[in-house]
Amino acid sequence: MTAICSRQLHDPLSEAPVRTLPSHWIKRVGVGCLVALALSAAGWSSAQSASTGEGSERTVNEWLTRIHEASRQRAYIGTLVVSAGSSMSASRIWHVCDGNQQMERVDTLTGAPRTTVRHNNDVITFAPDSKTAWVEKRESLGVFPDLLRTPDNVIPDHYTVRATGLDRVAGHKADVVEIHPRDSLRFGYRIWSEKKTGLVVKLQTLDGQGHVLEQVAFTELQLDAPVSMDKLSKLMKGTRGYEVHRPVLRKTTAEAEGWRLKEVVPGFQPMSCHTRENADGAGSVSHPMQCVFSDGLASVSLFVERYNEHQHLAEKAAVIGATHSLARRLGQHWVTVLGEAPHSTLLLFAKSLEYTR
Repeated sequence: MTAICSRQLHDPLSEAPVRTLPSHWIKRVGVGCLVALALSAAGWSSAQSASTGEGSERTVNEWLTRIHEASRQRAYIGTLVVSAGSSMSASRIWHVCDGNQQMERVDTLTGAPRTTVRHNNDVITFAPDSKTAWVEKRESLGVFPDLLRTPDNVIPDHYTVRATGLDRVAGHKADVVEIHPRDSLRFGYRIWSEKKTGLVVKLQTLDGQGHVLEQVAFTELQLDAPVSMDKLSKLMKGTRGYEVHRPVLRKTTAEAEGWRLKEVVPGFQPMSCHTRENADGAGSVSHPMQCVFSDGLASVSLFVERYNEHQHLAEKAAVIGATHSLARRLGQHWVTVLGEAPHSTLLLFAKSLEYTR
C-alpha cells in the first residue's frame, strides 16, 4: 500500500523530495502507511481483548487483520486529498499487489508535477519540469510490505483503541476506529476502513483535544481496478532524457558516529540510522546523518550535519499539519528534529542529544 500523502516536504540533507511516515510520515506517505498504522495496532489488539475479555476489542482486531489482507491483495485506482491547516494537495494513485510484489504510481495533481513509481523498496521520483529523477532504495517505515517494526511491542503502553461506528467515504461504507495516546508525547488517529475489503480510505491525525491536525482521504476510489505491473515496471525504467541522481546511504548507528541520547524519550526506540555518502561510496563521519526513532505508530527523525554559518542562519521551529520540526545549533553541528509528534516531544530529543567525541 502506499503513497498517500502528496504533500511535499524535503529532507534537510538533500535536494531530493523525501517520503516518511506515522510512522515515517516526514516523507510523502501512502495508503500503505495507513495500513501499517492500523496493522501495528492489530498486533496488540488481540492481546488486549484476551486480557479484558471484551468482545468489542476482538472485533477491532478482526477489522485490523482484514485491513492487512486488503493491503496485500487489493488493486485500486483513486484520487487522494491531503489537508493540513489551510493547505491542501491531491494525488492520483495506481496500486497493485499480488501478496508478495507491490507496485504503485503516484502523480501529484497540485503544486510542482511529480511522478513517483515504487516496486517494493525500489523507488524513483520524476520531476518533469527540471528533467530530474531520484532513484532510491527505501527501507520505508510504515509502508507495506516493510511494516513498521519496533524491537519491543510498546504500543499498548502508550495507546488505546476503540471502534466508533460506521461512515461513508468516497461512496464506500467504512468502519471507523480511534487510536488514542495515553500521554501528551504523541498524537491520536481516527481511521476509516472500507467495510467489504478492509482497505483504509481515510485517516485523521488528532491532537490532545481531539482536534484534527491533518486529514488524508480518497475522494474517488475504484477497487479491484485493472492495474498492470508490467506497465508500471516500464514506466519505472523510463529515465531517458532525465538527469538521474542516486543517493548513496551507509547504514550505521548514532553511537558509531559519536552521538547518543542522554535520556530516552518514553516509548521511542531506535529503528534505523544512516549517513549519506558520495556517489563513489567514500564514507566520512562528517557526512549528514539521519536516525529514526519510533514508538510503533509515531516516528521522529534526527538529522545531523556540520554547522555552516552561511546556510544555517537561525534556530527555528515549524509546523505543517501534524508534522513538526525544529532546528538548532549544537557545537559544530546543526541538528534538525522532524516528525509527526508534538513540539514538546521533538524538544526532548533535541535537548537529550549530545556529541561524545
